[in-house]
Amino acid sequence: MHSPDNHFEKLLHTGFGLASFRRGQREIIDAILGKKDVLAVLPTGGGKSLCYQFPALFSNQLVVVISPLIALMKDQVASLQRQGLRAGCLHSGQSLDDKRRIFADMEKGGPFLLYLSPERVQKEGFRQWIRHRQIALFAVDEAHCVSQWGHDFREEYGQLKILKEIRPDVPMLALTASATPTVLRDISKNLSLRQPERMVHGFYRSNLYYQVEACADDDQKVLFLMQALSQTPEGRVIIYCGTRRSTEEVAGFLQKYVEKVGFYHAGLSPEERTRTQEEYTRGDLRILVATNAFGMGIDQPDVRLVVHFQMPANIDALYQEMGRAGRDGAPSTCLMLYSRKDKGLQSYFIQNSEAPAEIKSARWRNLDALVSYAEGSECRHAEILTYYRDSQRIDRCGHCDTCDPVSPRRIQKPAVATPSGASAKKRRDGRSPAVAAAAVLDADQEARFQNLRRWRKEKAQELDIPAFVVFNDQTLRQLALKNPRSIDELRSIHGIGESKLEKFGWDLLAQLGP
Repeated sequence: MHSPDNHFEKLLHTGFGLASFRRGQREIIDAILGKKDVLAVLPTGGGKSLCYQFPALFSNQLVVVISPLIALMKDQVASLQRQGLRAGCLHSGQSLDDKRRIFADMEKGGPFLLYLSPERVQKEGFRQWIRHRQIALFAVDEAHCVSQWGHDFREEYGQLKILKEIRPDVPMLALTASATPTVLRDISKNLSLRQPERMVHGFYRSNLYYQVEACADDDQKVLFLMQALSQTPEGRVIIYCGTRRSTEEVAGFLQKYVEKVGFYHAGLSPEERTRTQEEYTRGDLRILVATNAFGMGIDQPDVRLVVHFQMPANIDALYQEMGRAGRDGAPSTCLMLYSRKDKGLQSYFIQNSEAPAEIKSARWRNLDALVSYAEGSECRHAEILTYYRDSQRIDRCGHCDTCDPVSPRRIQKPAVATPSGASAKKRRDGRSPAVAAAAVLDADQEARFQNLRRWRKEKAQELDIPAFVVFNDQTLRQLALKNPRSIDELRSIHGIGESKLEKFGWDLLAQLGP
């Protein structure tokens, strides 16, 4: 008699051509087959789709998958059909005959993956249809779209709790590639999940080199970008920008010097976006300059370099976009070029948003967290794992700009500070924001700074939060420099508000000493 493990492995091999489960997949699937709701976070490239595809084959039943993009649904269906698995998707671009064929195929029974947009779930005809069907699972992909605290909230996702109201007997799997504990709580609430198993796995990507470079201005960023491209002669490249205008400007500049460069943003027509994406997939374009409109469902294995020419809105967006590098497991570099001007751009977006005050407040906090991450000096992978409360933690990764600053994977600082006539002249001292903020410390001040860094790391471990959430390096430097002697004097230090004063004020005074 075969053990359950043997049966699982055999089905995995015969059905999907895989030798073993990736980290976290088996635990998620076990919970689903146990009829439990599951809230799962698996990063880009972590194998999320298998978590809802396997239960269809194992249970020999229908699995309904909610997905936000027609192109993504069509790609998944085509991939499953190539493997000999039955699947279909319903979307607005189909004829009535196409839809009838899919329903006729489902009526035959057996395993079937049905992909739908969130809008289709709202249709009364569909609601009536699912009431009496044998369904193994509802899977909500890109589930961060459910949460107003997420980086890609979509109103149409907010009504998906209707699935639980109609069929409370069917387990639900909510999947996302990146979500903070706050976002996960909101997903659970908005989908009406019932005591969900929460599983956060796989944020550690050992093949990725994380690097952040402070730049005085866009001219210095361009020099770093050109250096990055010269160090990455093979594989695909994605360059993320914060606005449509900067996307086109950066692409236009690169096209003068580099071949196979294109750009992508939401202001292009659907036909232009589709054509650009297809050219990138085929390899007709090697370098793509894009806003965050490009990414969801992108699965190119050989992206060797991801550059954030401008800082995104939060760590969720940064992590998800960096995660498009190295999907094949080969060494790849993720470079964020950071300037204070970037924070100004994101601040402008928040200030001009029509979101409620509570949402705006959360976005400010998220932006501050990203700035602190950018200006931090702890292991970048370790900080990410702690930020997401991953089941795996490390002290040092050995392959980020903090742990291995002389790595051949690090993008080298350009030899020339700025081109002639560059906008760096707008700064009187020409120094980068981070350098300007990092005042030179004497021996006693440097000792205080290093002591504060040790205290910060211990406090972060005690509270299970990233070190940059406690205080960033700039705040610690100011503390070391000014050596405040009272709670009132602490209030004058950049980065210490009333909340942090209450949490850490007396600890700081004790560390600073008499």
